[in-house]
Amino acid sequence: MALGQTPCELWSVAFVWICKFWIWLNLCKCCQRYDLLNNFYQASGKWQQALETAEVHDRIHLRATYYSYAKYLESMGDKTLALTYYEKSDTHRVEVPRMLQDDTSSLEIYVNKMKDNIYKWWAQYLESQADLDSALHFYECAQDYLSLVRIFCYRGDIQKASEIANNTGDRAASYHLARHYEGHDIKQAVHFYTRAQAYNNAIRLCKENGLDDQLMNLALLSNPEDMMEAACYYEEKGSHLDRAVALYHKYHQALELCVTQNLTITEDLAERMTVPDSKDMSEEARKELLERIADCCMRQGNYHLATKKYTQAGNKLKGKKKYASCCYTGNEIIAMRALLKSGDTEKIVFFANVSRQKELFILAANYLQSLDWRKDPDILKTIIGFYTKGRAPDLLAGFYEACAQVEIDDYQNYEKALDALTEASKCLSKAKDASSGQQEVRLADLQHKITLIRKFVHIRSLYSEDASEAVQLCETLLEEPELDPAVRIGDVFGFLIEHHCQQGNFQLANRKLEQLQKLLPSQNVSYYISQASLVALQKELGIPMDRSDKIHISKEEDEVEEDLNMF
Repeated sequence: MALGQTPCELWSVAFVWICKFWIWLNLCKCCQRYDLLNNFYQASGKWQQALETAEVHDRIHLRATYYSYAKYLESMGDKTLALTYYEKSDTHRVEVPRMLQDDTSSLEIYVNKMKDNIYKWWAQYLESQADLDSALHFYECAQDYLSLVRIFCYRGDIQKASEIANNTGDRAASYHLARHYEGHDIKQAVHFYTRAQAYNNAIRLCKENGLDDQLMNLALLSNPEDMMEAACYYEEKGSHLDRAVALYHKYHQALELCVTQNLTITEDLAERMTVPDSKDMSEEARKELLERIADCCMRQGNYHLATKKYTQAGNKLKGKKKYASCCYTGNEIIAMRALLKSGDTEKIVFFANVSRQKELFILAANYLQSLDWRKDPDILKTIIGFYTKGRAPDLLAGFYEACAQVEIDDYQNYEKALDALTEASKCLSKAKDASSGQQEVRLADLQHKITLIRKFVHIRSLYSEDASEAVQLCETLLEEPELDPAVRIGDVFGFLIEHHCQQGNFQLANRKLEQLQKLLPSQNVSYYISQASLVALQKELGIPMDRSDKIHISKEEDEVEEDLNMF
């Protein structure tokens, strides 16, 4: 008993903590934090409740719970049941051998019974115990050909190791055997390096040991760098110069074959035909080869690959001389136009950012406007950024005007439309030909739109403070010349009709509705007026709604319901 505390006080403290505990449990269940409940049950040793919680409510931690329970059972000495839960947690391949490592007979029975990926672990264990014959058997069951070859090489049975490497075609096994042969049988080492597709090692051995005949075939199988290295070797040696010439000109022959036989140039093939930076081919010849590859890709419709090769050709000549610089710019524009045809938005944006040319920024921005930028804020920001980098304020102003119109037509958001038109006005003011007659007319028209929209925005914000003043200003706004399309007439009438319906002036609201129908006979007025107001008019005045209005409202209800179901 604590000093100075009575039994009653101690029971009170215990009761408080018990209440807190039950409140915490209920909160976890209400908030569906079954992971916390699971952890609590495990920590308090209530394993059955922990397993039930994981299996029913916390399945994402089910395997972890099985594993923790298996560890608990193992610590309690119940290895049989622990084995079952290690299997359920899918950790038995490591944990069961560890658990049974002191009971080899039980472990061997388990391995033979399971016939699982545990074969390899058991084989490694047997090998560590120097039981190589049994280890070979289980390595074969596990299809671990590298380990088979390694053991046969260790035992000196090279013929058996060679049979396994040749029959299976395993690259790792072939590579190990090639390294074993490298010390005493060069031809076999070259053979197995080739089977392992380690061509650079095979080429190295051929050059060191004068195997010139095999070197040619290996060079043709390998990458362009090895091909050029083999050509240099033949040239320096002074023998087989015909092979050096053949390797040097292999790029052109491959390209000619693609052109004459109309073979498709894949990206891998194009890379193999691309000469690396070296002294063996002049920059002019390299540029010509790259441009020919690009032309061929263009004819085949592979615009992305053509773009890549045009750019590689231009970059290598940039800054060398004035003509080369012009070619570089030309190549960039040709490449962008080719890329625009492909429609690959990600590559178009990347290429424009890398090139950093005004013309390319404008081309990319024009293309992006053809996409659904209304629903993708990233595309919208990219368009604005590209027009800004391309120093095209007139085009940027046009895009801001398009944004404003979308805000009005699709969302009736005149506040955002006003912001967009204000930005458009700033852009037009910065344009080089802002003082020209045509530009002045456009700027004046834009300022007129801004003035009308600002009035309507002011009316809507004023309504909450002084409804009668807002309605009077709205009536005055309808008398403005050329009000539409800056401010749609339907939105102004809709504002008035909504007001009169809320005030109970249904006769006046109906007159405004009739005026709107006369002004917009071909449009569905329910687009501008809420469904609640239309239903109220129908109910109070007994006015039947047009069939088209009913269909429109029904569609809107379906769309709203569908949108809600998405969340």
